[in-house]
Amino acid sequence: MADKRDYYEVLGVSKTASADEIKRAYRKLAKKYHPDANPGDKEAEVKFKEASEAYAILSDDSKRAQYDQYGHAAFEGGQGGAGGFDFSSMDFGDIFGDLFGFGDIFGSRSSRRNGPMKGANTKAQMRVSFKEACFGVKKNLTFSYMDECPTCHGTGAKEGTSPVTCTKCNGSGQVVMQQQSFFGISRSVQACPECHGTGKIIKDKCTKCGGNGYNRITKTIEVDIPAGIDDGQAIKMKGLGEPGANGGPRGDLIIYISVSRDDMFVRQDYDIFVDVKMSYAKAALGGDIKVPTIDGDVLYTVKAGTATNTKVRLRGKGVPNLRNKQVRGDQYVTLIVDVPKSLTQEQKELLKKFDESLNGPDDLQTEDKSIKKKMFGKKK
Repeated sequence: MADKRDYYEVLGVSKTASADEIKRAYRKLAKKYHPDANPGDKEAEVKFKEASEAYAILSDDSKRAQYDQYGHAAFEGGQGGAGGFDFSSMDFGDIFGDLFGFGDIFGSRSSRRNGPMKGANTKAQMRVSFKEACFGVKKNLTFSYMDECPTCHGTGAKEGTSPVTCTKCNGSGQVVMQQQSFFGISRSVQACPECHGTGKIIKDKCTKCGGNGYNRITKTIEVDIPAGIDDGQAIKMKGLGEPGANGGPRGDLIIYISVSRDDMFVRQDYDIFVDVKMSYAKAALGGDIKVPTIDGDVLYTVKAGTATNTKVRLRGKGVPNLRNKQVRGDQYVTLIVDVPKSLTQEQKELLKKFDESLNGPDDLQTEDKSIKKKMFGKKK
């Protein structure tokens, strides 16, 4: 035993180190030298086994006391494990489960898998119009649903029979497995392979559901879509998902909302944006124009001399807030002067007279002829 290093030296702690200090030191070394992190590295494997042996002794108050009094001689003649020490009685689950996520191998976490488990969530999609999303709506949704078998009432057993207790696990749903590892013999608790963790065996299966206990059906429900919901948001309907396991509750139905685009309105959060055209005369003289909102048309008074692309704000004419529909966003209106693309001769003459009244006679044509004559000379 003379060639073995001192356990405190192996872990890099003092002989007065607390249990927490010993555990932290081992965690650090285990993470550094674990074989999974150093595949094929024999030196790392030796150091890992050395650190594990030291931790197995110093983490046990009784063994630590023996080691402090007699040193390595206290454990001469031990069978199995690294350096002759038997690791089969040790539980490393809290160490390796945290480090590498496989605490089940050591039995510290496996029992969680056999308890009641919530069923998986079911997903569905529903499309609504722009205004339905703004003000809310009730709509029917048809989706696939696992319903309890009316013949066996969810037991999965043939009518007149019942599931029996699993003889392999005696109804516990768990079995203890042993396997050889570099620590020696390790024990782990796993779900029973016969009953799959339920603790029950169905000898005669229900002919209506094939022993599953549920049948898939098409179900229609009414969905209350709240005012203010936006594209891509979801509604949760509790208890309408897949059945749970081992007596666990059902999952939920998650409904994703798709909002159709509107030809006129554009939404950004709870605000609405819209373009409104006005005539040149209305822009120049001012007056009332109709502005569309999701509540209907409203009158807005344009100021005289309003330029195109002027933006105005209508407070409280936006989308209702999802949490409080009494609170609403605003509507932003961009006023655009509508320039006519075709005019009658009479309209053209009137516009010319209007322009002359503002700017005087149009001398541009006379000046244009004079410029051309100077540039190109008199025509022959």
